[in-house]
Amino acid sequence: MILSKPAKAHYTEPEAAEELGVTVEQLRVLIRRHIVDRDEDLSNVPVALFQPSDLVILRLMLNGMKQESTLP
Repeated sequence: MILSKPAKAHYTEPEAAEELGVTVEQLRVLIRRHIVDRDEDLSNVPVALFQPSDLVILRLMLNGMKQESTLP
C-alpha cells in the first residue's frame, strides 16, 4: 500500500512555491509571465491562495519554462 499525504484544500504562496520546488520569487515570476496581464493586478490580491488544481497548472507551466530555460 502506498501512503501519500492528504491533499490540502488550499496552499499559501510559500507552501505553493515549496510544493513546486521553486522560490516564492520564482513563483511570482511564473504568475506574472503567464497569468496576470499587468503587475498592478498582483497588488489587487492581498493574499494569494492556491488550490491543488492551480498547482497542477503551475507545475505544467513551470516545466515548460524549465525546458525553455527562462526561469531565473
